[in-house]
Amino acid sequence: MYSIGTFLRELREEKGLHLQEVHQKTNIDLSLLSRIENGKRLPTKEQILQLAGYYESNQSQMLIHWLSDNVINEVQEKEYGLQALQAAEEIFLYRKSRTLFPNISTEKLIRLESRRYIGSKAKLTEWILKIILSETENCKSLFDVFAGTASVAKAAFKHFDKVMINDILPSNNIIYKAFFEISKWNVEKVENILYHYNTLNIDDLEDNYFSINFGNKFFEYKNAKLIGFIREDLELRKNDLTAKEFSILLTTLIYNIDKIANTVGHFDAYIKKPIKYQRLQLRLIQPTEFSGIEIYQENANLLSRKLKADIAYIDPPYNSRQYSRFYHVYDNLVTWKKPELHGVALKPQAENMSVYCTVGAKKAFKDLVDNLDTLYLAVSYNNTYASKSKSSKNKITLEDIESILKQKGETKVFECAHRFFNTGKTEFDNHKELLFITKVNGK
Repeated sequence: MYSIGTFLRELREEKGLHLQEVHQKTNIDLSLLSRIENGKRLPTKEQILQLAGYYESNQSQMLIHWLSDNVINEVQEKEYGLQALQAAEEIFLYRKSRTLFPNISTEKLIRLESRRYIGSKAKLTEWILKIILSETENCKSLFDVFAGTASVAKAAFKHFDKVMINDILPSNNIIYKAFFEISKWNVEKVENILYHYNTLNIDDLEDNYFSINFGNKFFEYKNAKLIGFIREDLELRKNDLTAKEFSILLTTLIYNIDKIANTVGHFDAYIKKPIKYQRLQLRLIQPTEFSGIEIYQENANLLSRKLKADIAYIDPPYNSRQYSRFYHVYDNLVTWKKPELHGVALKPQAENMSVYCTVGAKKAFKDLVDNLDTLYLAVSYNNTYASKSKSSKNKITLEDIESILKQKGETKVFECAHRFFNTGKTEFDNHKELLFITKVNGK
């Protein structure tokens, strides 16, 4: 039975009217009125407006009843009706937000790969996946052990039923949740908040933790003040946001400030020149949700003892540059503990330091490989091991990598010329990315 029919019948009976009287006053066919009230026929929009006027009822409320009945009537008999209805809701909310908030620069949503990150595999992803897929068989799950930007994990979604991603940094973890996790969130609500941030008068904002520490250093002062206000405001809104909404808003902030940061791509130092002011404008990220995702934030060597996968993709840090020190500003924003900062680069006390950036890298890599329960290992490596720079020189050699992997099983190596993301003045000739594929013995 159509709810609009029940609604109209109850209205008529409350007013003590007979169908004949309604017919005479509205000129709507008597038999049609009966069929509408019995749920055998939907009225037209014009008839709804006529009846709303005659019954002195709220037109908007009656139209909502009528429209919902139309939608249900369309989808209830269809094979994929419910999924279509859910998809339509998302599209409707997205389009509505475009109309409600035309000043938000969201015509082009920000993609996962649109981020400066040392060692990013975004430009190598297609090559890496092509080799993995051609050199493995009967694989349904992939474990990205050191996910970083997670570009490889994202590309793996269309090829595997299950993808597990791990990274120890809090900022990377929140980014994964924002882009990949399937959870409840409202596009209109999120963009309403972004619109509020984008239209704030920065001159009215007070100095804060972020502007005091990072203003006119990593960020222009007024933008630093806005960033600090937004982060504090998100903390205050936390109880009114779903976990997904919070992670999307925080990730949107990170991705947008990455584009205006006064750095060469990391926060180990800032550029010692005056910063030209260009107001921060937040553009929404573009989530790529995946039902088979599992997200972890653990020590990789400990996690390797717990998980099982068909393929493990391994791209650990190899040189002395600690990622937790390079991206401390983003981790600071995510945890928002407002720690005391030290040194020229304004870093907090060291956390999440990787053994792979020390002389213990070889031992750690062997321990990882020995304890992974997989059919195949895919290991990324680059030839910066020959760098003259101590900070760029790898802590584990090519020979060590090959030796450890060959002990695990038959190993092939592939190479690709690659223009690396260089954040300093270190120069490498004939730079190459190497990919090892190992078929594990006995598997």
